[in-house]
Formats: sequence, structure tokens, C-alpha cells
Amino acid sequence: MLGPNSQETNNTPQKPQSEETIDDINLDEVDPEDIIQTSDGEIIHEPTGLILEEDQIDHGPEWRAFNHSDQQAKSRVGAPTTKTLHDGGLTTTIDWKNQDASGRSLSSQKRNQMHRLRKWQDRIRTQDAGERNLQYALTEIDRMASALGIPDPVQEVAAVIYRGALSEDLIRGRSIEGVSTAVLYAACRQEGIPRSLEEVEEVARVDRKEIGRTYSYVSNELTLKMEPVDPKQYVPRFASHLNLSEQTQNKAKEVIDSSAEQGLLSGKSPTGIAAAALYTASLLCDEKRVQREIADAANVTEVTVRNRYQEQVEILELHE
Repeated sequence: MLGPNSQETNNTPQKPQSEETIDDINLDEVDPEDIIQTSDGEIIHEPTGLILEEDQIDHGPEWRAFNHSDQQAKSRVGAPTTKTLHDGGLTTTIDWKNQDASGRSLSSQKRNQMHRLRKWQDRIRTQDAGERNLQYALTEIDRMASALGIPDPVQEVAAVIYRGALSEDLIRGRSIEGVSTAVLYAACRQEGIPRSLEEVEEVARVDRKEIGRTYSYVSNELTLKMEPVDPKQYVPRFASHLNLSEQTQNKAKEVIDSSAEQGLLSGKSPTGIAAAALYTASLLCDEKRVQREIADAANVTEVTVRNRYQEQVEILELHE
């Protein structure tokens, strides 16, 4: 029995605590799998629990936010840099609203002052003729991309191509509008966004002949890798305009594949081939559309649809 002043002893052997320090560990012999990094940036040797490095720089903000609205309210940074602006979006932009930080309207004297500041801000954003050229060109690219419904990543690619053309002095002797349109068409080709020359011409300030000539020149000089346009890329968009079913779209793609196997795509307009394939598929799937409807949706002539249709019918008869 235990006396009143006696204490119960624990006979379980205790593991001696590690008294190693970082000086006792040879970092060259440490197994990399034993090194872990915590969420707060500490680097720890897991078997011993020693902190090998803790002087980490916290690149995050000094404030905390618990929801999106708090984050937006406390954030003091602007939009990310982008190639679609001539200065990368780094310069200051003065808001067009004549209001102060509290939302109150400015006095007439302050409005005149802000008007002068905006005017001088626009002037100092461009330092030379090259920057003014780039600013106007990127504005044109943005205008045409918005009209064609081209996504921002493709517009970014077009801006990069134009900057490359400007650095190689390919703009000399050519219009800014022509080169801007050509690089936007090239970006669509590179990123697999189906836009035909006819569609681009509708929103451009130059004609189709100049677009094609400038596109060929820029792509050759910059050695841009361009894959042949696949007519199947146009099928979903044209079918959407014509309210055709998924079955008809799949059939049109099969017709295009059969045409490709016979070598009928070479030298032909991809939009014309896609339009004719949709016309053929609509007949086979009992969703008939007249040639004029399909020609209008594809922005081609009825003669083109009719000629490509005759070629595809011959192929289908051979397969049968």
C-alpha cells in the first residue's frame, strides 16, 4: 500500500527528449524527404522537429480579409499588367467622373482643373512616335476584337504579334490599320478561333486584299507557325445561327472528314466547305435549310455552297 506521503511512480519508460540543435545537423546529409515546409513559411526537419529556416518573407498583404467584399475594399493594387495597353497598364488613369472620394460633385473650378489634368495625362502617356503608333494600333485591335467577339487571351496574342512587328520595323510603308487587322487575324489562326477574312473585313478599316497581303508578309517575316484552318471549327457557329441539331452538326463533320480523305479541302475556302457540309447534312438529317440561309450564315455566296455541295455529293456516292 501507498503511504499518505508517498507518490505513485510511473514505470513506463519515457523517451528521452532530443537536445539536438541546428549546429548538430549536417544539412548536406539530411534526407530531402525529411524536410517539410509549413504554411507560414517555416522549414522544419521532421525527425527532430528543428526549425531549419524561419526568416521567410511574407509577400501577402498586411491586412486580413474574410470575404470578397472586404478583400476588394482593402486592396490597394490595380489591374494586372497587360500587353493590350501600350504602357502595360502601369500609368495612372484619372477617372472621368467629376466626383471626389466621397461621391460629391466637384465645383466648376475643380472640374476645369481635372479636365486639364486628364488632357496632360493623355499627352505624357506617349513619349515618342513609336509609342503613339502602338497606342493607336492596340486601340484598333481592341475595337475589332470587341466587334468580332474575340476573347481577351486572343487579343493579348495579337498585341504581342504587333509589338514584334513594330520592333522588327515591319510597319514602315504600311498602314497601322492594315497591320493591326492582319495581326488580329493571325492571332485567331494561331489560337484556333474561327474567324474568316470576310468577317474580319467587315469590322476593319481596310479591304480584304490589303489584309491578306499584310498577313502573309507579317507571318513570313516573324516566322509565325500557322496550321491550316479546319472547316470543322466553323460548323458549331454556323449551325447555331441556323438552329440545327447536334446530329446534323456531327453529320456535317463526317462529310468534311470524307472530303479531307479525298483531298478536296486543298485550295478551297474553309467557310465554303463548312457551309456546304451543313447543307448536305441538313438534307440527310431531315432538317433542310435553303442554300440562301446557309450562305448568309457563313457569309459566302450561294454559288460557293452549290459547287462544294456537288463535290461532296460525289464523294458520298463513292462511299456508298
